[in-house]
Amino acid sequence: MLGFHFSKYDPNEQGKSPFEKLLDLFLQLLTYTNGDFNEAMQWMNELDKEYKLTDKDYGIGDFLEDLKDKGYIDEKSPDGAIKITSKTEQSIRKKSLEEIFGKLKKTKQGNHNTFKPGGGDEINPETRPFQFGDTMEQIDFTNSIRNAQINHGIDSFKMYEDDLEIRETDFKSQTSTVLMIDISHSMILYGEDRITPAKKVAMALSELIKTKYPKDTLDIVVFGNDAWTIEIKDLPYLQVGPYHTNTVAGIELAMDILRRRRNPNKQIFMITDGKPTCLKVGARYYKNSFGVDRKILNRCMSLATQCKKLKIPITTFMIATDPYLQKFVQEFTECNNGKAFFAGLDKLGAFIFKDFESGKRKTVY
Repeated sequence: MLGFHFSKYDPNEQGKSPFEKLLDLFLQLLTYTNGDFNEAMQWMNELDKEYKLTDKDYGIGDFLEDLKDKGYIDEKSPDGAIKITSKTEQSIRKKSLEEIFGKLKKTKQGNHNTFKPGGGDEINPETRPFQFGDTMEQIDFTNSIRNAQINHGIDSFKMYEDDLEIRETDFKSQTSTVLMIDISHSMILYGEDRITPAKKVAMALSELIKTKYPKDTLDIVVFGNDAWTIEIKDLPYLQVGPYHTNTVAGIELAMDILRRRRNPNKQIFMITDGKPTCLKVGARYYKNSFGVDRKILNRCMSLATQCKKLKIPITTFMIATDPYLQKFVQEFTECNNGKAFFAGLDKLGAFIFKDFESGKRKTVY
């Protein structure tokens, strides 16, 4: 029967095809399942049974075929298992970026620096009168000609120094960033998933830098009993392990990475939910999960002070509310002269992105 089909209006789903709607959910599930395709599809089937995600015109089987045809999954892996492709990995990063920037538009908390004008590469909408030393490239000729016509008439065109207006520009600095992610066991303790929001932030930050700040560098360091780097493409698969928290190893590796970077602006972001509980002494691990261990703490403070001398600020994003843990972060931040945010999991992305964006420009006189 011809006619109109009416459905409940949902502004988030406006104009999306059935495949696109299911893809959004699929990408979210891949983040929670650490990139495990089979587990994500099991969840898709369960959710479909519960919430009727599909209908008689488009089912989960159709979705699987579209995933294959559009290059989101690969059935030709050596072990015969279905794996997600690099296209899917990038889609997860883009989805995380959109999700976090969506929060940024709605939230009001965070650090907003006021940027003063200077010589640089980003145009400022404001203008000012000409001053000795300004270059020809800075002159706003449209406004300057208008001023000349207003001041001297249009019959005989004249332009003097007082007519000139200068278009300001901001200098956009290059930055080398190391993002440290705590993957100790406490990141999933007590029924609270802290690693997934941390992964989303890392994926979104990497996508932001690759697209908006291509000259910047971003390195991802994960730390448990030890610390090691991972590639951006490995972020969806990141998992928590049966580890203690060796913050010292993470900072030492971050410092080694930043020493090799030529950018003058360097910074470390650290996402953690607890105190340092581990230290490697030679080939032996020194561990203490009971309270704040002074031996481990002193080593952390020493590294924070070293970073301060090297002009490497450390911004700590603390996702735990225990007072004695927050006290450690406050002392650590004072040693480094850095920043500390005591953020909930839902606000973690907003905090880290506002801090990153606020440090992107500096005044040049």
